[in-house]
Amino acid sequence: MTTTKKKLKNEIIKDYAINKNDTGSIELQVALLTHKINHLIEHLKKNKKDNATRNGLLEMVGKRKKFIHYLSKKRPEEFKVLAKKLKIKN
Repeated sequence: MTTTKKKLKNEIIKDYAINKNDTGSIELQVALLTHKINHLIEHLKKNKKDNATRNGLLEMVGKRKKFIHYLSKKRPEEFKVLAKKLKIKN
C-alpha cells in the first residue's frame, strides 16, 4: 500500500525524469524540492511560529538555488523549459 506522499513523489519522478530509471538528475531534484518548498510555504502560512520548519525551508531553498544556478550555467535551454514548467525564476 502506497501512501499519498509516495504516490505524489512517484508522479513527480514520472513527469520530470530524463529516463525511466532516473531518480537523481538535476531537473528532477529541482522539481522535488520545488514541490516540498511549496508545501512548506502553505504550512508556514498557517503556523507562523514554526521556526524549525522555517529553518528546513530555508535550507531547501538554498539547495534548490544551487541546483538552479548549476543548471542555468551548464544547460540553459533545459533550465528555461524547467523554470517555465515549475513557474520559478532564476
